[in-house]
Amino acid sequence: MGPHPAVAAIRLAVRRVLHDILVAHSAAPSATSSHSAPPSPSSASAAPGPRGSAPRDDAPLVLAACSGGADSMALASALAFEAPRAGLRAGGVTVDHGLQQGSDARAAEVTDRMRALGLAPVEAIGVSVGRSGGPEAAARDARYTALDAAAERHGAAAVLLGHTRDDQAETVLLGLARGSGTRSLSGMAWVSGAGGRYRRPFLQLDRHTVREACLAQSLPVWDDPHNVDPSYTRSRVRHEALPILEKALGKGVVEALARTAQLSRDDADALDAWAARAEADVMTTAPAAAGGAQAVHLDTLGLHGLPTAVRRRVLRRAAIAAGAPAGSLFARHIEEVDRLITGWRGQRAINLPGRVEVRREGGRLVIRQG
Repeated sequence: MGPHPAVAAIRLAVRRVLHDILVAHSAAPSATSSHSAPPSPSSASAAPGPRGSAPRDDAPLVLAACSGGADSMALASALAFEAPRAGLRAGGVTVDHGLQQGSDARAAEVTDRMRALGLAPVEAIGVSVGRSGGPEAAARDARYTALDAAAERHGAAAVLLGHTRDDQAETVLLGLARGSGTRSLSGMAWVSGAGGRYRRPFLQLDRHTVREACLAQSLPVWDDPHNVDPSYTRSRVRHEALPILEKALGKGVVEALARTAQLSRDDADALDAWAARAEADVMTTAPAAAGGAQAVHLDTLGLHGLPTAVRRRVLRRAAIAAGAPAGSLFARHIEEVDRLITGWRGQRAINLPGRVEVRREGGRLVIRQG
């Protein structure tokens, strides 16, 4: 008798991603692509290795990022099952944000649960959460910084994240609310981070399936109270906005939003590639002042001849290169800069986040940190 259907689903999802990791690892040192599409269905049939076989000590290591919630516990269990069969080592990392009383004890419990699954190495990392960008963004930044450091420390080939299709739908709605364009609507990538470090096997699975997989395996899970706290925007989207949409539009909203994310990502990837090529023709950089970012010069005539979607991507890339923080740079900022090209009437300089100033000087835009 085979495993419970939900358990089979999470294992298959992880097996596909491990197959891709092995392929990428065998192709090293060539750069890993940014895989905007899900893992190839052909990898679903990759044959598991012998049961009980132990991976070699020098086998690539894959880490599961595990908070102790249902999504990440399901991920950790599937990785522990599939990695040895693929000839890979499997470990786990939990990040203690220190935002709740007793969070250190809970992190210790999570590491114990990961060890019980057979993951090694296992590590709990305490972080200090700042204030930049709001509590959710600050916690996310601290978490990824800790995961990056853990991956470097352990020499991990990849870090798996437990985001589900429901998380993807929420991310698309949040992008719609910000009005930040096609890239925001594309949600979370299957593969992201430097060198394709982060992988999200569960983006085609719903939250109910991964929770059911935990129940079927009698895995203890922790429900983060922040996930139901209405002071957090994502919590309101999850418990208020999505249920209202499903009530008004019928079931299938989550699936449709997730599908929109993939279609938007395909379009955004193509436009980004076009913008990168155009950038080489219109952009030059000046040496950075002491302690600052480089100044960026853009040819306004060349920019004016580009399609709007491409031109604004070039402007965004230039602003980030000059020191503007990507997470604080919204569509309204780029639209205002764009008017220095398409609606030039002698406007004054424009101030962007990160103390970045954009000024038109004759036939060029000059973007620099003040």
